[in-house]
Amino acid sequence: MARVAVVTGGTRGIGHAISIVLKSKGFRVAANYAGNDKAAQDFQVETGIPVYKFNVGDYAACAENLKRIERDVGPVDVMVNNAGITRDGMLHRMTPEQWNEVINVDLSSMFNMVRPVIDGMRARNWGRIINITSINGQKGQMGQTNYSAAKAGVIGFTKALAQESAKKGITVNAIAPGYIETEMVMAVPAEVLKSIVAQIPVGRLGTAQEIARCAAYLASDDAAFITGSTLTINGGQYVV
Repeated sequence: MARVAVVTGGTRGIGHAISIVLKSKGFRVAANYAGNDKAAQDFQVETGIPVYKFNVGDYAACAENLKRIERDVGPVDVMVNNAGITRDGMLHRMTPEQWNEVINVDLSSMFNMVRPVIDGMRARNWGRIINITSINGQKGQMGQTNYSAAKAGVIGFTKALAQESAKKGITVNAIAPGYIETEMVMAVPAEVLKSIVAQIPVGRLGTAQEIARCAAYLASDDAAFITGSTLTINGGQYVV
């Protein structure tokens, strides 16, 4: 029977690409989204992948909707924690709301999405947890203390949970993308975008498909000996 994968933020950008690649590899995919109903419905029509609207920063909403997904699609074997937001600002001007919203969606969501499904993975002695962090969680970024802290926390979460889960056949890994050619990045002013690309040794932005193919590999049986790792995909912009 096909394994079931859940992708948060799975209808747009990197998540959109991950959802499609996982489906092409034979997974039964369910995609979460938070707000853009039109994009989600267009995605569902285009791909045939069912979509579920809920806030990954809310534990009760995650637990309730993961039960729905398990009823509709099946027990969750692969969790891809991709959803993330930014609320940028210098710390001396940042509001508690800007801080808390990013921490809840980008970091607390790791617990909110994994806790309801990990008992099932442990019982079946198989699971794949793939957490999307960021280059800015590795090197920091001015104006993003909230985002950088959250994404750095994702790496710590990944390392600790990998150690807890290894004997149960569950791998836990992170992917740290650099600047990827998504709708959000392409909305940056042209001169700013040019300066970003100038910092990337390979001379271009990454593609969502490049991240998706790495996620699909980590979700496969071939990646069974990889756990606790952070796969850095940034064109050489920041070498770890």
